[in-house]
Amino acid sequence: MATKDPREPFTRITVQEAKEKLDRGEAVLVDVREPHEYVEVHARGARLIPVNTVMNEVKQIREFANGKEVLFICRSGQRSALAAEFATAAGLDDLPLYNVEGGTLAWVEAGFPTGD
Repeated sequence: MATKDPREPFTRITVQEAKEKLDRGEAVLVDVREPHEYVEVHARGARLIPVNTVMNEVKQIREFANGKEVLFICRSGQRSALAAEFATAAGLDDLPLYNVEGGTLAWVEAGFPTGD
């Protein structure tokens, strides 16, 4: 169930909620892990933008999102929360931002599609 903490610039959602948003075409998925982690396994359709590059890649994220909601995913949900904070600080606060709780581990565990 989506939860919004007023102290955070993003909403926390489950992998099930994330998949539903993606399936409806409402959102895009940004994987903020390191390239070697992404190559190992990633949610299908996720764009790799490592967390330490998010602030410099806001234009790329904005273009990828094309007005849709932005879902950040990492391994378990901590780096993606940080990425959402970075994106907000860098000016991406006009788009709805989400942190996928449980990250790629939960995505794979749920049996959702991986790879490109």
